Amino acid sequence: MAGRAALLVTVLVLLIVQLVLRIDAALDPALVAAEKSFKVIKVRKDGSGDFKTLRDAVNSVPSGNTKRTIIYIGPGEYKEKVTVERTKPFVTFYGSSSNTPILSYDGTASKYGTVNSASVIVESNISWRVNIIFKNSAPKPDGKKLNGEQAVAMRISGDKAAFYNCKFLGYQDTLCDDKGNHFFQNCYIEGTVDFVFGDGRSLYLGSELHSIAEGESAITAQGKEQSGDDGGFAFVHCKITGTGNTYLGRAWKERAKVVFAYTYMGTLVNPEGWSDKGFTSRDE
Repeated sequence: MAGRAALLVTVLVLLIVQLVLRIDAALDPALVAAEKSFKVIKVRKDGSGDFKTLRDAVNSVPSGNTKRTIIYIGPGEYKEKVTVERTKPFVTFYGSSSNTPILSYDGTASKYGTVNSASVIVESNISWRVNIIFKNSAPKPDGKKLNGEQAVAMRISGDKAAFYNCKFLGYQDTLCDDKGNHFFQNCYIEGTVDFVFGDGRSLYLGSELHSIAEGESAITAQGKEQSGDDGGFAFVHCKITGTGNTYLGRAWKERAKVVFAYTYMGTLVNPEGWSDKGFTSRDE
């Protein structure tokens, strides 16, 4: 029985990977071509690299880029707002696992709008992030405002993106998993409410969701609106830790789709699991 159970788990994970990431028998030809040659750009705050800021390094990548470009980011906190435009695919952010760089900014929805408040925005396709801390350093919301206090650390809007050993730190709306096929492994995501939101089609594997809420909150706010929309979040072999009276997700849009499988859930998780926020028509 144990062997059969292990086999079923393996089959389930493979099915989720195929459904979420659409793995094909052959690699994307553009990716194969890009990996034949690569360029390394070093960013160091002390001036010992090619650039002192991440923004300057990203700006140096040509529009229509066709080769793997690895931006190797040195230790320290880089307080800047950075966007990787759609015309710049194949860009990797890489940091040291022992001295992880922090990419931070204090943007809020009141100034930029929610999705554009992100410290880092990635709009390009086929991109990786390894050993990076994404942080929104805006103050913790005091609850006195109804709107405008959302503060995103990272927005990923490009297709075929992967994150490994990354941290996402913020309060409300920490990670905007906006759209596209994405894979997160060995990541840590922290926030108070809706700290994973958007309409991406994503698999989170072996990652931690940490609530720092003081009252009622929800981890996910998935943005699927139409039955034909293929967006959805799958959390497999993850764990939920922290504080608050926390729901797994709330009914943000009409057809929100979120799956938790083989995931440890601490006592902070509300026994009801999900919140319809009064929209009983979304209880399915």
